[in-house]
Amino acid sequence: MLVVYLSFRSEIGTPLLEGATKILLLGAGELGKEIAIEAQRLGVEVVTVDRYDMPPASHVAHRHYTINMLDGKALKTIVKREKPDAVIPEIEAINTDALLELEEEGFFIVPNARAVKITMDRILLRKLAAEEAGAPTSKYMFAEDLEELEDCCEKIGYPCLVKAQMSSGGLGSSVVTSREMVKTAYEKALKEARGFSRQLIVEQLINFDVEVTMLTLAHIGLDGNITVTPLEPVGHVRSTGHYHVSWQPLFDIDPNTGYAKSPFEGYGGPMHLMEDPPQDKLRWKSSWNGRKIDAERAKTIKEMLSDVAKRVVTKLLETKEGLKGLGIFGCEIFVKLGDEGEKPQVFFNEVSPRPHDTGMVTLVTQDQSEMALHVRAVLRLPIPEVKVLTCGASHVILAKVGGAWAPRYGGVSEALKIPGVQLRLFGKPVTYVDRRMGIALAIADSINEARSKAMRAAHVVEGAINYG
Repeated sequence: MLVVYLSFRSEIGTPLLEGATKILLLGAGELGKEIAIEAQRLGVEVVTVDRYDMPPASHVAHRHYTINMLDGKALKTIVKREKPDAVIPEIEAINTDALLELEEEGFFIVPNARAVKITMDRILLRKLAAEEAGAPTSKYMFAEDLEELEDCCEKIGYPCLVKAQMSSGGLGSSVVTSREMVKTAYEKALKEARGFSRQLIVEQLINFDVEVTMLTLAHIGLDGNITVTPLEPVGHVRSTGHYHVSWQPLFDIDPNTGYAKSPFEGYGGPMHLMEDPPQDKLRWKSSWNGRKIDAERAKTIKEMLSDVAKRVVTKLLETKEGLKGLGIFGCEIFVKLGDEGEKPQVFFNEVSPRPHDTGMVTLVTQDQSEMALHVRAVLRLPIPEVKVLTCGASHVILAKVGGAWAPRYGGVSEALKIPGVQLRLFGKPVTYVDRRMGIALAIADSINEARSKAMRAAHVVEGAINYG
């Protein structure tokens, strides 16, 4: 049986009773928690699954299961018992072959099982994006063993990136600056990869000005067809491969002047260095730092970003019968702003078939957060428009001590004295070093003011965590 969803939902049932509308979350972290909250607001029954007890989303769910989600038999057993209206993967460490089998049996896997499988596999994803969707990417090559990897690194040129085929969040990835580093990068990729593949991808290192997430929504349009809609770009800063800071809109253009309100603060800029002090020497700094982006360049960049995101997401949803899949995607794209007289450049990097951690800023910037949009799309509800209401930023709150159970958070009152600041403390039961325990969110009249507020609030709480 194939899932049919080319019509708006006619009704929503009552949780825990016959006829309930039910979702099952595979992964119950902080993004899953916000998805669960949005589903609960619409009267949807929520079931969560994760590899450990007491994850954030389980706190607001009707039921929770603790299993290894790489165990396909365990995964299928729970899905078949619960019989949800939608199975929503929230993390990458899931047995994707089991999802394919469940989809063939008629279960609705969000956005679709093929997209989940491809986006977890860097090699399949790069082929789809560059060779099928025609998206611009950095130079790349694939390697099967150490000898091939050394050859690929020499051909791509140093510095380059070596990544595991099956991985995410920076795991299994290394920046390689010389042939002597290749063996170490090879061993790291194999050790940290998800699954059992021994293939690797080598990529050219792009000296970007800023990293961007294009949240892209696949939903039923008002005409009854699946529509792919890129949203307002989200700028972000990563630290050791993980999200650290994000902001929306990407550029806060003042219509009265035709220029951004905030001087650009991209890679290597003063704010970047305060938000995320580098552990090693920076490899480059954006030449645009301290300058103001004009409206025309900002418009061109947004159009280029939207085009790339729409092409890749559309290709992920393509079937012989037409587009198949619903929900939000987070497309990661590198941006080079270009010098005076030069056209900007964008380079597709990766895409997640789910709400993106950098997109948590939409909790305060948009009229509907990325999690709210994900739930509405998955439930086949109308989404006539999405508005950005204000400038906003988010900044992570990280644990600095490992192995602490039941941490207590100080500094909350001090952080909330800052106008426009909100906190999300995730309620994770135990810490490890640099584990994301919460975020600070801030709104302001300009991007840089919002980033500054979020950073101050996050650092206040982060420095006052009581580890017991």
